[in-house]
Amino acid sequence: MYLLGDKVALYDTTLRDGAQSEGISFSTEDKLDIARRLDQFGMDYIEGGWPGSNPKDEAFFDAASRMRFEHARLVAFGSTRKAGVDASEDSNLRALIASKAPCVAIFGKSWDLHVRNALKISLRDNLDLIADSVSHLKRHDLEVVYDAEHFLDGFKADPKYALSTLEAAAGAGADWLVLCDTNGGSLPHEVAEAFDAVSKRFDLPLGVHVHNDGDLAVANSLVSVEHGATMVQGTINGLGERCGNANLCSVIPTLKLKMGRQINAPDLGLLTSLSDFVNETANIVADPRLPYVGRSAFAHKGGVHVSAVMRDERTYEHIDPALVGNQRRVLVSELAGTASILAKMKEFGIDTEKDSGRHILERIKHMESEGYQFEGADASFELLVRRLNNGIKPPFRLEGFRIFVDVTGSNVSSEASIKVVDSNGTMEHTAANGNGPVNALDRAVRKALERFYPELREVRLADYKVRVIDSKDATGARVRVLIRSTDGERSWTTVGVSTNVIEASLTALLDSMEYKLLKGRKGEA
Repeated sequence: MYLLGDKVALYDTTLRDGAQSEGISFSTEDKLDIARRLDQFGMDYIEGGWPGSNPKDEAFFDAASRMRFEHARLVAFGSTRKAGVDASEDSNLRALIASKAPCVAIFGKSWDLHVRNALKISLRDNLDLIADSVSHLKRHDLEVVYDAEHFLDGFKADPKYALSTLEAAAGAGADWLVLCDTNGGSLPHEVAEAFDAVSKRFDLPLGVHVHNDGDLAVANSLVSVEHGATMVQGTINGLGERCGNANLCSVIPTLKLKMGRQINAPDLGLLTSLSDFVNETANIVADPRLPYVGRSAFAHKGGVHVSAVMRDERTYEHIDPALVGNQRRVLVSELAGTASILAKMKEFGIDTEKDSGRHILERIKHMESEGYQFEGADASFELLVRRLNNGIKPPFRLEGFRIFVDVTGSNVSSEASIKVVDSNGTMEHTAANGNGPVNALDRAVRKALERFYPELREVRLADYKVRVIDSKDATGARVRVLIRSTDGERSWTTVGVSTNVIEASLTALLDSMEYKLLKGRKGEA
């Protein structure tokens, strides 16, 4: 069992509760990979799933039983026994024991509404289910975490009965009593009242498990700790059913950095990469506005903000982003001041002592009035700054291009013809087919440039986005194209704007190639 002291135990349920998020389906290998990263980070408990509920979870526990965990205890999740079935014969409890997990978490009903309407049994019988299940699992030398499902709602409806369900679990030998806000609608003061009442009555360590339906899961988890909880359950990035669970990526740094609690996570600097890894494994787009770990968490756009942060980061940052493995970002837009420009130039390694940044700022404001946006296109912005400040010249130039679209019956094909000239004046004229005009142009550009610069073979397109800037102009509207490219080691984004989507795409594409060559020459790629 977890040694309490003055520490808070971190209990991760990404692999079970997080997997109930809409649109997420972890494979067995996904779950094993995430479990390894969670253990590496320092989680105390990793809830792997519900053994016996599906073949995937059975395969996970079979493989996980052979893994060596450095920090975490593996937890198998399930429910109390079914009514009318002896604990020793209950298939759910048998699966928990067979999982070989050293710790099990079982949930039981705490709300009389659920007992009567969902289980359709007497309140007394529900107490027997809880006690029988916990005592049976304890006879198998397992650590038992008892999740009091819907406890917060049950406590508000009938506090006496809700507390009696905890007594049943505690009397049967449960190691933890976890108060759950399963519907996620409780307020912080209600959570505090419940924990105060429970902590006065029980000597067992308490945990908290809350959902985020009222957008208060993190706040309610922290309040619970202030009022007696020594275990916090949650998920990475707040994944979970409906509106999600308490986001451990917010809970953990707040506990350690702001509340001074001891946690078993030796390096908080791994937190952002852990968040990114789970998003990538789940195949979901990361929320840039997540506190602490989001891409925008320490991004500064307003000129006044940037100017102040450059003098003293405490003016607009609540912590040093490096503490959680994140980094400060200065965004450049029409809202920026010269401080933003100079900060970005410094970031690029460009000497700012001889430049006020004013002429660059004016150029940016003009370009953004035409539809450009450099917030998400750092590569195009760096090229622009270097062209204006250093007078660098592109290593190639475009002489012209043509696009042909051939429609034959139901088949549509595209061909792009392009002419480029390298820095020595050598021309390459080539053509390529594609499944659309932009794809054909992409292939033709690469085909031409790779003759001069073989290193461009490493570059591939990772993302392509088109946005209509002013829809009221209908088909004559300007479009903004963002292209994200990668060479396998780093990635970068470039932008192009035009009333012609082909021209906008070509601008972004050529910037992408030039950026790769710039970084290659500098030995940074």
